[in-house]
Amino acid sequence: MELKKIEYKLTVCKVEDISAIDTTADFYFIGKTDEELSLVCKTKDTPSKTLERDDGWRGFRIQGILDFSLIGILSKLSGILAEHKIGIFAVSTYNTDYILVKEENFEKALSVLAEEGYTVV
Repeated sequence: MELKKIEYKLTVCKVEDISAIDTTADFYFIGKTDEELSLVCKTKDTPSKTLERDDGWRGFRIQGILDFSLIGILSKLSGILAEHKIGIFAVSTYNTDYILVKEENFEKALSVLAEEGYTVV
């Protein structure tokens, strides 16, 4: 399985209102529930007013389109990283999954996954 590095730094934050989000940016995830409005975006695109903010994330995505019938892909990756004491923040889209790790663990995470047979591009 091939993993693609995301080359920019990311921020995970909570915002009060969706209007604070630059929806013209080329990379972001919005999650809204009855309790919060969360945003993952390039650090440079983080809204100036956030309720909470956590910088210093890096990420990679699973290349290709993952069929919904596939089972255990995210579980396997997160398990390998957990064995090496690397915490994750996962985001799923219709096509694939993204895994974010803190910047200080990024190279270690990619190295560990490469040792486990994953191709990192």
